[in-house]
Amino acid sequence: MNPASLPVRRIHAILLVCACLLLYPCVRAQTKPPIVLHAARVLEVGTGNILSPGEILVEGNRIKAVGKTVEHPQGAQLVDLGDVTLMPGLIDAHIHLFLHPGAEDLQTVVESTPWRTILAVEAAKADLMAGFTAERDMGTEGAGSADTAVRNAINAGLIPGPRLRVSGNAIDILGGHEDANRYNPAQHVLSNADYANTADEIVAVMRQQHKEGSDFAKIYQTGHDEIVDGALHTPFQYTEEQLAAAVAEARRLGVTVAVHAMGEPGALYAAQAGVASIEHATQLSDETMRLMKEKHIPAVPTFAIMDYFAAHRDSQDQAAREAELIDLKVAGFKKQIAAGIPFAVGSDVGPFPHGTQAVEMVLMAKYGMKPLAVLQADMIEGARLLGWEDRIGQLKPGFYADIVAVPGNPLNDISAVTRVSFVMKNGEIVRR
Repeated sequence: MNPASLPVRRIHAILLVCACLLLYPCVRAQTKPPIVLHAARVLEVGTGNILSPGEILVEGNRIKAVGKTVEHPQGAQLVDLGDVTLMPGLIDAHIHLFLHPGAEDLQTVVESTPWRTILAVEAAKADLMAGFTAERDMGTEGAGSADTAVRNAINAGLIPGPRLRVSGNAIDILGGHEDANRYNPAQHVLSNADYANTADEIVAVMRQQHKEGSDFAKIYQTGHDEIVDGALHTPFQYTEEQLAAAVAEARRLGVTVAVHAMGEPGALYAAQAGVASIEHATQLSDETMRLMKEKHIPAVPTFAIMDYFAAHRDSQDQAAREAELIDLKVAGFKKQIAAGIPFAVGSDVGPFPHGTQAVEMVLMAKYGMKPLAVLQADMIEGARLLGWEDRIGQLKPGFYADIVAVPGNPLNDISAVTRVSFVMKNGEIVRR
């Protein structure tokens, strides 16, 4: 039949049916049945209040209601999780998807970026299954902007993984913390970071990384670390003025700057410049802590990586050095708690197995923080550090339905976070 001979009404009807068929998958996704999660307890992490029993109504990818009981809409799926505590998805503010155990060897030299990307995909899945629904990737260690591809694939639903903020390569000076300093120079072994020796070069590198998809800049500010007469010695890499140029450029780009800073005076320069976070923060001066409290710059302690290295070194001397460093770190951590500086939770996972990093929270509690304070550092401060404080980190109506369940009550036993039994991300149950 000649389409020109069809009545106009019939043509409109055919077009309407075709449009409905094309839109059907989207409509179906938007109208999936609501989910009601029921558990013995729901943690209100902001206050420490426990709802018992507790329920959460999830519609689409958002939390609709939270309470001891919530509405059960017609057709809703009821998921009774039993004697567990529901709480926001865990957040790791310092990870390395592109590293695996053996990070102290030549993996960044002998493994190709495509192979490392495949391993990073597996690492992202392991972290999600362990309950980490959001993370900050703190440098690909020589794989450039490959983390952008992993983040985008997760966002597109092609692979499972946490919500990600990514930095691409970290930024370092020539001969700095992540440069290939101990190899035959004739072999021209590449640095694991991007070189920038001046303020102008820092800005140029940040612009290139932003072009390639970075969400923030990670800068190495201190290293190589040594313990001399019982004190940490860690030379700074950038001046306060150079870091201030990085912070100003980040502000222009709408992003932030995180710095690796083990001690002084590098940490002080970072705090003066107004960076977003100070990673590792092993020894901080009183003035640095004052500025961090005043400017709300969290420390990200990363106990887990040091604890792992202390137990997995090749020699007794290496293990003893790591143990001494942990002792210095614990002493500094207690002073930081007393000074009232903010904290976020970051494990530095990668050199130790992905999916096991909840031990960081156990260690923070072991060394002086209350369990509730640790959970608040992880979820509330972590969400703020990732720039998603109005979307994740709390179980509130309108927030993304990123929810995990742990056995028992984590306020009584923080190690419960290492035994996640249920994971929901973006309203989808990914582990049960």
